[in-house]
Amino acid sequence: MLKPDSALVIVGHGSTVNPDSSAPTHAHADRIRNRGIFREVVCAFWKEEPSLREILRMVESATIYIVPNFISEGYFTEKVIPRELELTGRVTPRGQQTIYYCDPVGNDPRMTDLLLKRAAEVAPAVDPARASLLIVGHGTGLNENSAIAAKHQVARIQERDVYREVLAAYMEEEPLVSNWQRLASQPQVIVVPFFISDGLHSYEDIPVLLGIGSASTGAASQQQIFRHNPHRVADRELYYASAIGTDPMFADVILATVTRFDSRC
Repeated sequence: MLKPDSALVIVGHGSTVNPDSSAPTHAHADRIRNRGIFREVVCAFWKEEPSLREILRMVESATIYIVPNFISEGYFTEKVIPRELELTGRVTPRGQQTIYYCDPVGNDPRMTDLLLKRAAEVAPAVDPARASLLIVGHGTGLNENSAIAAKHQVARIQERDVYREVLAAYMEEEPLVSNWQRLASQPQVIVVPFFISDGLHSYEDIPVLLGIGSASTGAASQQQIFRHNPHRVADRELYYASAIGTDPMFADVILATVTRFDSRC
């Protein structure tokens, strides 16, 4: 795939309080930029610079692909990004440019493999037949799709019959991750955050809810929560992974998202 006349805009959430939130998006952009596929590869964020409202003025290419670096379809991909970029649909003509709005990266079928890969990396000596795998999503009352993505991944992993038990849990809706000891039945529990980056949620909020961390400040890269596995909680061994979106394979997922868009046109 070569697109010498096109631009790729990778859209992330960003954060005003955690400098690591945008790091994976920038890293994936660098990997794609180094491959020389697009004329331009840039990032834009809701909570950081460059902002969504200014990014299209910075792009010169006639064709622009917008790829949301988000885990699921939801409030941001359906409302915020189209509003801020003034998109009229999947294809938006604007002057001499044409803007293509792709699906979020979380829709890629490789998400299941990435979740299993991350679980195996964090607990390499654990027998999956004696372990519970907990996929943690955000969950929100703003859009039900936020929880559906994690449920779909749980169903796909269950079909593979790798782990004794595979469950979804959420920060802001039932079943709550704070109830993990009641939800999970196995002596060893592996927790994988279904998030794009190691931001405030994955390095602080979820560990607090799991009972393995406390409120803190600073960047995720300065935290030790991911390096202390396993955590002993009551009579359980709990293994806590970093967010799935930090995997370098996400660069390939972003490119595949563009390819799928083209195949539907």
